[in-house]
Amino acid sequence: MAHVSPLRDAHALAEASLRHYGPIDSQVELVETFGELDFEYAAIRKACVLIDQPHRATIEIVGDDRLAFLNNMITQEVGKLAPGRVARSFWLGRNGRIVGDLRLAELGDRMLVDLDVHAVESVVESLGAYVITEDVEIRDVTDRMHRLALHGPTSIELLAGVSEPAGDRASPIGDLADRSATVVSIDGVQCVVERCDSAGEVGLEITIETDRTRDVYRRLVETGQPHDEDAGNGSLASRVKLRPSGWLAYNTARIEAGTALFNLDFSSDSLPAETGEQTLNDRVSFTKGCFLGQEVVARMHARGQAKQRLVGLRPIGENLRDAEGFPRQPVGGTQVFAKADPEGDPVGIVTSSTISPMCGGESICFAMLRSKFAEDGASVALTAEGARLEARVQTDLRFLPR
Repeated sequence: MAHVSPLRDAHALAEASLRHYGPIDSQVELVETFGELDFEYAAIRKACVLIDQPHRATIEIVGDDRLAFLNNMITQEVGKLAPGRVARSFWLGRNGRIVGDLRLAELGDRMLVDLDVHAVESVVESLGAYVITEDVEIRDVTDRMHRLALHGPTSIELLAGVSEPAGDRASPIGDLADRSATVVSIDGVQCVVERCDSAGEVGLEITIETDRTRDVYRRLVETGQPHDEDAGNGSLASRVKLRPSGWLAYNTARIEAGTALFNLDFSSDSLPAETGEQTLNDRVSFTKGCFLGQEVVARMHARGQAKQRLVGLRPIGENLRDAEGFPRQPVGGTQVFAKADPEGDPVGIVTSSTISPMCGGESICFAMLRSKFAEDGASVALTAEGARLEARVQTDLRFLPR
């Protein structure tokens, strides 16, 4: 059954534009935009946005053996993951292919795992099958826990202004570093907050009991969204300038930041070595002990061999804009060809694309290319809106300055 946001009615009242995410038989409705896409994107870069995330799922893992068990199973070193720390990892099948792309937040008494909603069933089933005698319980709590996110440079100030640390081990929001987690209370509602800067600005991922999501969402909007009377009065709203936002603005920002997504840029058919340098190094430890699928991963890493790799593409040269001056954007699914043989067999496919304000208003893309053509600085050919374009390959997925 498709996951439905507890905020769906509120989005309808706000006349948000909705889009479908995922396979046709289990699609999830996302807010595409609240009607002011340019302002939503600008708020990510200059203020902050609040995003509903019904396309994300949550697994809860409890038991004294959870860290040791996971360390033997997944691709990242988590055996000594301290409370309040966050790690990224793949869960692989025996053939080395990706079953789930995981973000793990250790909280001391439990672990919360964020992943794509369409992968949660297979991850819980396949990972749980390896629990034999260990004190470990793996639960899909997606229906009980919902996820929101704040992105933008004023996100921490907003959340600090409406919350207080919950529990003796909870860190103040103002001290929250990237890849850290804490627990806060917003008007008595307990929220798990993880800092993950996936859009190139401060990013705060918030997990809440589903039946209290509307309360927290409303509090953030009422406190952070400025009104005419807030102009120049020094209020929290006038400083943080919150704006509710949809998927499109975040999608642009995450592509600029080089953040690849499971089920969009790579999939359950992908091997870790194919997911791009940043993604691979972020999720796989090549120095830890065994994990499921390690033999395949280690062999490909040692030999430097992968049939294909995720890279960034920047269209260059002629035909970048149409007759009216608008940038031509290669859409997801566009085939990529060798520059020397633009009418031959395709050498790859565009997985994600956007028009990038941070790159001069030009189009940028992620693409999965055959390794022969996935070299830094190589040129390839593709079509956008009926025009043939040349694009330069970059192995670094990040388009923003470092």
